[in-house]
Amino acid sequence: MVDTDRITGAAKELGGKVQGAAGDLTGSRKDSVEGRAREVQGSAENLYGQVKDSVRDAADRVSETARDVGDRVRDAFDDTVGSHGIEDRASRARGATEAQYRRAERSLRHGADAAYGYAEDAYESGSRALRQGGRDVTHQVADHPIAAMLVAGLLGYGLGLLIHGRD
Repeated sequence: MVDTDRITGAAKELGGKVQGAAGDLTGSRKDSVEGRAREVQGSAENLYGQVKDSVRDAADRVSETARDVGDRVRDAFDDTVGSHGIEDRASRARGATEAQYRRAERSLRHGADAAYGYAEDAYESGSRALRQGGRDVTHQVADHPIAAMLVAGLLGYGLGLLIHGRD
């Protein structure tokens, strides 16, 4: 299952690309910078969702493998019950397998926590940049309302062409 952060991140990334391109086209440095910041924020959020998906998948694989190994050890143990010394060796092997599973699970969780922290920092940094860019855009629109309307109209027309094509 795809994480929702991947979807919203991709949408923000696309919106940032459009806004950055519009800023480049109109010569608006603030729109261009805000668009790039929004694009980075979307990339970070998308990456965060990918990391969550990867960690979830890896944890499932480790858990499945550990269960499989445990089942095999248990089956081998059950097959050899009654043999002299075999029970003791099987019990030790089972304990070692469980210890390896616990170590692998701890390592995986530690890696997931670190990746989560990095993604969260990137997301927060992008959010701050987006908020600042939003404030800057608001000031630009207030200072230059006609130019803002022209840019909005051009973007709407361009999006309309993209969506409906040229007939």
